Amino acid sequence: MALKEIQTTCAYCGAGCQIIFQVDEAANKIVKATPAKGRTNEGTLCLKGRYGWDYLNDPGILTKRLKNPMIRKNGELVEVSWEEAIAFTAENLNRIKAKYGPDSIMVTGCARGPGNEANYIVQKFARACIGTNNIDHCARVCHGPSVAGLLYSLGEGAMSLGVHEIEDAEVIFNIGYNSAESHPIVHRRLIKAKQKGATIICADPRVIETAKMADLHLQLKGGGNLALVNAMANVMYTEGLMDENFIAEHTEGFAEFAEVIQKYTPEFAETICKVPAEDIRKAARIYAGSKHSVILWGMGVTQFGQAVDVVKGCANLAMMTGNFGRWATGVGPVRGQNNVQGACDMGVLPNNYPGYQPVTSPEAKAKFEKAWGVELSDKVGIQLTRVPQHVLGIEDPEKKLHAYYIFGEDPGQSDPHLEELRETLDELDFVVVQDIFMNKTIQHADVVLPGTAWGEHDGVYTCCDRGFQRIRKVLEPTGNVKPDWQILCELSTAMGYPMSYNNTEEIWNELIDLCPNFAGATYEKLDKLGCIQWPCRDKSMEDKGTSFLHKDGVFAHPNGKGKFYATEWRPPIEKESEEYPLSFCTVREVGHYSVRTMSGNCRALRGMEDEPGWIQMSIEDCKALGIKTGELVKVINERGWCMTRALATERVAKGATYMTYQWWIGACNELTVGANLDPIAGTPEFKYCSCRVEKIADQAWAEKYLLTEYRELREKMGVKCIGEQKVGGVKAPAVKGGN
Repeated sequence: MALKEIQTTCAYCGAGCQIIFQVDEAANKIVKATPAKGRTNEGTLCLKGRYGWDYLNDPGILTKRLKNPMIRKNGELVEVSWEEAIAFTAENLNRIKAKYGPDSIMVTGCARGPGNEANYIVQKFARACIGTNNIDHCARVCHGPSVAGLLYSLGEGAMSLGVHEIEDAEVIFNIGYNSAESHPIVHRRLIKAKQKGATIICADPRVIETAKMADLHLQLKGGGNLALVNAMANVMYTEGLMDENFIAEHTEGFAEFAEVIQKYTPEFAETICKVPAEDIRKAARIYAGSKHSVILWGMGVTQFGQAVDVVKGCANLAMMTGNFGRWATGVGPVRGQNNVQGACDMGVLPNNYPGYQPVTSPEAKAKFEKAWGVELSDKVGIQLTRVPQHVLGIEDPEKKLHAYYIFGEDPGQSDPHLEELRETLDELDFVVVQDIFMNKTIQHADVVLPGTAWGEHDGVYTCCDRGFQRIRKVLEPTGNVKPDWQILCELSTAMGYPMSYNNTEEIWNELIDLCPNFAGATYEKLDKLGCIQWPCRDKSMEDKGTSFLHKDGVFAHPNGKGKFYATEWRPPIEKESEEYPLSFCTVREVGHYSVRTMSGNCRALRGMEDEPGWIQMSIEDCKALGIKTGELVKVINERGWCMTRALATERVAKGATYMTYQWWIGACNELTVGANLDPIAGTPEFKYCSCRVEKIADQAWAEKYLLTEYRELREKMGVKCIGEQKVGGVKAPAVKGGN
């Protein structure tokens, strides 16, 4: 059997690992994946990288691959031709636009498989065809605060260093970031840094892997992030640990900042975050004692109602100590999904055109109007997380949303307060879903448009540290599917704004010509160099991109200065109570990804873990409730309930619970808060609410209920179950061909 080797970029986390696929072209099947020598992964892959491609072979384990367009007729989704689907969608969107205005339509982009070119096209479709800036994507529910906070502080909303620099840091302050489960390949860099002598400070409520190897673990209470970083700044200020020359020459707003942080003594912060005052002092002294200190954070920082302020607080620490503008320094919001950085780069945001050019800027607006040949709106659009409030109980009818075009997102699984979200989808006049697998959101769709998956088209991704890399077509798509950018172009043309391209390179060239920071990242250069970190402004081969930002302390604001900012700490909106005595936080499952439609359709990954996931609890709490590890329990609060398995662990503090979020039966977003959004970024408070856990007395009934519900859900998704099997030591419905 002759195999062809094709190198591409992994479609899972934001690490941007390079993979070589061995492909049986005759059978149109991937046979094996091996690591390539990518800049970030250096010849290694994690579990998802090695085994996460199986869904492309469509084993039909969890959900069914979408193969044909569908329209809901008489309450049922019915397969139709592309011509009928495009015409029907165009007619309804144009009708709603004419009746209620362009701002009555909401559009999403996709931070996963489609690539940067498709995301450029979807935001162009929203802005130039529909006429609205109501375009957003899942960064809103994860790292939106990183973009907003760093744009304010530094003028650039991305990692200021490269992943490959992390291992050369002398000090790493890791806050709210579980790299071992979120980005295993990035976690390797932390391990290598430790081996090279780096000092690691880990601020996390759980004893995660980074905490176990850290020199200092600050086991703070959830929701205490801002109090902690303000207190560290207080210590640096009061003990004279600052780089006063850097502050004077390269920043502004320090005096106002210093006035706020004086209140946040370590003793005061201890009452909030529950970290001993002396440990806060120790952390501040260690961090300030190096000129190669790095701060890394994840969703343990960003998924709070006060997330943007904490991001600014992290930038404050780096500016106070002059830890910017050199190798192995700076700040790193390590973005979760493979192309969440890229979707932001492409302007899939309600306030920015591609390249972070504001929609409110007359110069930027004029530039894009000239390029696209149409008048554009200068009104900032609606954030994805505010869709429910623009559909349910809206006070001003003129601000109500009537249609939702959902491209590559599954809000029916991934958004907070799922009961409210389902009500929102059902209240809308028209819902379109463009995706690759059946999912929960499709159960509410009027139209379904099937796109190609990662591995079935070409394009570019941006990994977490601003690295553009090529994705390449590995397999020929099966079924009556089309590339996402082509679907959007055909729909736009049918609606009256013609768009047509021959390939993704044509789209990419249009994009980079409009974005100065991306202008030099041509396909030719990407193919030759492998990876280019923006900014890359010159098309010549001499400009190979930029590893670290803010060289020589020159920030991306017009005056070149970084901005200090401080404010008072606010508690999470929902506190523990007598009825709901435990705190609740969502976390990742290392072997699965996002809403699991990709990883759940991979035999090896599904075989590691299956429904309904786990709730991590302290050994003391489990003992008090009479709950044993592995038993099914109910997790309840005022928004809803779900079923999961208990995991008693010493890694969790008494009174706290943590639940993996990929599951359908164990759908933790039935519980999460949708109302407490960061006022700037609009990101929900996934990481803190209250709950209670109840032991289920009849475990046999619970196991039967789990199997029945799981089987019914999968059959709704087009998968026929044929009995039971064991997955991860517990029973699960079996399917033909699945393991």
